[in-house]
Amino acid sequence: MTSQGTEVRVVLPAHLRNLAGVHGEVLVSVPPGALTQRAVVDAIEARFPPLCGTIRDRQTGRRRAFIRFYCCEQDLSNEPPDAPLPASVASAIAASAIAAGTEPFLVVGAMAGG
Repeated sequence: MTSQGTEVRVVLPAHLRNLAGVHGEVLVSVPPGALTQRAVVDAIEARFPPLCGTIRDRQTGRRRAFIRFYCCEQDLSNEPPDAPLPASVASAIAASAIAAGTEPFLVVGAMAGG
């Protein structure tokens, strides 16, 4: 964590990497304060404007149906967007792992059907 915020490693699915024009993981700077899903997605959209509206709905701010969020082996998709990352028993350990850059925030394109 720096005075400018926290650098968070983010793994995007292939179709969003193509839209953003990147390869592999990306680093985004999350402003100081609570490390939340909303803060991370805000940072992703600020750094990569073509992704606005692809991860969450522009009007409601809700996560798109076939997008999932994971961190520290936990599915965060149904957690409140303003809950600290991750909102679980191990939140302090996981939040430090995210802030330290040892664990990435995963944005996953979910699959439907059988």
